[in-house]
Amino acid sequence: MSLLIPIGSKTSLLAEGWSLTLTEPGAYTLSADLPSDLEYLPAMVPGTVAAALEAAGRFDRNNPEPLIDRDAWYRRSLAGETPGPAILRFAGLATVAEVYLDETLILSSASMFESHDVAVELTGTETLSICFRALRPHLGRTGPRARWRPRLMNQQGLRLIRTTALGFMPGWSPEIHAVGPWRPVSVTRANDSRLASPPSSGPTGHLLPAGEKREFAVSATLDGSGTGILNVGFAFDGPPRDFRLVCNGTEARFTNDGGRYSAELCLPEIKPWWPHTHGEPALHDVTLKVEDKEFPIVRTGFRSLTVDRGTDGDDFAVVVNGQKIFCRGAVWTSADIAKLPGDRASYESWLRLAKEAGMNMIRIPGIATYESPEFFTLCDELGLLVWQDLMFANFDYPAGDPDFMIHVKTEVEQFLTATQASPSLAVLCGGSEIYQQGAMLGLPERIWKGPLCEEILGTLAAKCRPDLPYVANSPSGGALPFYPNAGVAHYYGVGAYKRPIDDARRANVRFAAECLAFSNLSASETLAGGKAGIPRDIGADWDFEDVRDHYLGTLYGVDPLALRAQQPERYLALSRAVTGEVMEAAFAEWRRPGSTCNGALAFTFQDVMPGPGWGVVGVDGRPKPAWFALKRAFRPIQVVFADEGTNGLDIHLINETPTDLPVVLEIACLRDGRMPVVSGRRDLTLKAGSSESVASTDLFGAFFDANYAYRFGPPSHNVTVARIRHEETGEILSEAFHFPLGRANAFHDAEITASVTGDEGEFWLEISTDVFAQTVSIECDNYRAADNGFHLAPGAIRRIGLAALSKTTERPAGMIRSLGGDRSVHF
Repeated sequence: MSLLIPIGSKTSLLAEGWSLTLTEPGAYTLSADLPSDLEYLPAMVPGTVAAALEAAGRFDRNNPEPLIDRDAWYRRSLAGETPGPAILRFAGLATVAEVYLDETLILSSASMFESHDVAVELTGTETLSICFRALRPHLGRTGPRARWRPRLMNQQGLRLIRTTALGFMPGWSPEIHAVGPWRPVSVTRANDSRLASPPSSGPTGHLLPAGEKREFAVSATLDGSGTGILNVGFAFDGPPRDFRLVCNGTEARFTNDGGRYSAELCLPEIKPWWPHTHGEPALHDVTLKVEDKEFPIVRTGFRSLTVDRGTDGDDFAVVVNGQKIFCRGAVWTSADIAKLPGDRASYESWLRLAKEAGMNMIRIPGIATYESPEFFTLCDELGLLVWQDLMFANFDYPAGDPDFMIHVKTEVEQFLTATQASPSLAVLCGGSEIYQQGAMLGLPERIWKGPLCEEILGTLAAKCRPDLPYVANSPSGGALPFYPNAGVAHYYGVGAYKRPIDDARRANVRFAAECLAFSNLSASETLAGGKAGIPRDIGADWDFEDVRDHYLGTLYGVDPLALRAQQPERYLALSRAVTGEVMEAAFAEWRRPGSTCNGALAFTFQDVMPGPGWGVVGVDGRPKPAWFALKRAFRPIQVVFADEGTNGLDIHLINETPTDLPVVLEIACLRDGRMPVVSGRRDLTLKAGSSESVASTDLFGAFFDANYAYRFGPPSHNVTVARIRHEETGEILSEAFHFPLGRANAFHDAEITASVTGDEGEFWLEISTDVFAQTVSIECDNYRAADNGFHLAPGAIRRIGLAALSKTTERPAGMIRSLGGDRSVHF
């Protein structure tokens, strides 16, 4: 629902003064019917019932009570509001809601994902009330027969209601239900003084709304010659005006076609927007000039974006500004599953951690919610690509129901309009695991590959955002949608299916929109919590701790159950390390030249509840050891090993940056983790945006069985180290390690030396070792090390930044351990 908004409109948030009460479902029709003795709690708007109850000490997110069994009444006095015409905007109501102005029903909403504008005449004495009706009765209603029933969700009625699946997936997320005005409520009024005054003889002009950036339709693209093409249009019902479009010091006059104004700017050699791993995410201000005044429209970036499907049509590679990008990152869950916030402050720390880890893509899955424009603004600024699923997952949705499809059309158009100028939005996907769900149940393709994703959503995407690649569903593209060797995969061969790590290569993954799910421990995790917080699939007789234990036994040659019982601290130390080791190994395989893989997103970025969940960042916002492992795996300047069996040990070098890089490549095979048996070095220049491969024997100058493939006699070494340094500064840019006899044979009781340098808030830890140290962990209160859980080779000093977590005048102090021994080093 949209209305004409005055061109000089002023919007005020109705954020304060709300109260909340809960009642039995359907007990009261109007707010006037509510008994006077009901207890009211203060409520935040935007916000949720869970957040309001939690603030009042009435809700435990770790042991949540159902919130779909009662009506929730929000109310707020509008006393003091200026009398006159106004527009009330409800940017998101979860989920079945009725809005009353005094006792007059002014809006009924049945979708969490739609925004509504309501024109009202205010007197300044009204009370605004919103009743969120109990959802459970609606979940029990029947609709068109479903051809399959997914096991992931515990309420099959979700397929008929436009609300989030969060809270309805036992084993995946806490059962915290989204109820309440989770997006802002605001009032808009005309305020023509903000623009140059219109001619006195003419009426006040109005612009046609279009989502959050409701006055304008904006398109910013980059052509093959590097010219930015900016198109802006709007409807204006006032007398003709001399409107001008301004960007990057250039302006163009709007043309008027019956009240529809449009302008195009061509901006040669505009600085393009890049994902931060490959360049600068340059943004440019776009303004509307009216006579001698300029008014901001939007900040946007210019980039071209396509998907290369390869010569066989089975590939999937994201191409930005003509350059193929290896996309790496993680699947987003929520900034806070109880509050469902949409403000910049709630997103910023999470997204900065994503950038710091070297991620260049975040996927918002179809089981979650649409994030607010502030999310995309931050991704624009930080240079993070966004893969956006539309909010459809697993179910057989009633695509033939016209009432249902009205909601679908509205939510998709509103979302795409609200994010129309965001260069970070890179891929639009029809949803998650709809095709996979039907196919895994043995249904034929004509059943699970229906018109919703193939035609309806695809047509909407092409209409609203023709610049965006559209993917019908994730996963899809292979002989069966869940086969990883074509199109988009959800790859869990390494992970849930406990395949050997070399399956990462054998599976021929093209693009993994999700992968590598593990129960990831934090640095402080203990065994006291038992199974709390450990994710599992409904109906499975295993959980993701069992998956982690499998790889712990495989990589370290131990019995995880016996180790847990006999040496719990050792078990925890190995458990913290193992998931990151597996992730690093998989990404080393996927990023090597010659790999079929063009991108992979770990499942998930953050936890939604305490405990060792899928997240590489804990629910408290603290990175886990797996986050540091991904940070190493995602470096734009990278060296990795590839064990090619009887073809030897190869070294692969990657430089994704936009500049050539002079480096020194070093390699050494160490006996007992200390003595170089053979070594080599080479000076070379890594070309910008390139990769190359070197056989280790090329650096040795002769045959040496670096990967112990030929097994002539006893092994001569137990670890091989490759390192690239900056030729001019000597800085270590990247390291890689290979264990020809396995990690368990490379444990050494290292004597580590460490000292802190720096002052005035900038500190570094300088660390070295006499023998190879496996998985070096730094514990430092109030500081976070730039790297942690890394391997440390002798013969070099590692310099690691220490970032203060809060304002402190204390010099960093802490302790260092490694997996090879019981020593602890204090600094």
